[in-house]
Amino acid sequence: FSGVLSEEVLRALLELQERLAAATAWAPAAGRQVTLSDVCYAPLNPKEPRLADCCVNSVTQYFQNNGTRLAMTATQTNGKETGTVDWRDHLIYCVKWVPLPPPPGPGMDVGCWLWGAAP
Repeated sequence: FSGVLSEEVLRALLELQERLAAATAWAPAAGRQVTLSDVCYAPLNPKEPRLADCCVNSVTQYFQNNGTRLAMTATQTNGKETGTVDWRDHLIYCVKWVPLPPPPGPGMDVGCWLWGAAP
């Protein structure tokens, strides 16, 4: 992967998304503070969306927007080779094999499903 897609960049993106999700703004016409859930696209709950209902497309969704899951590593054996898998391997797996569930057994059972249970 290039520097554009590094763990450092993904962590910065997670932080930015968290700040944006917590942002509020005064809406004079409504006479109240509004949040992301007031203006987001929420196709599964359009009438009264919660923040978790907002459709946010981001590469961090492959880790359920969770820094702990992004940092996960696991030992994996393929034939006679044993190595460590990390976020790069998980991302490649998700991009290639979604919407299949994670492979059985120990390892990075994070899955590729997004917040709203979408592949």
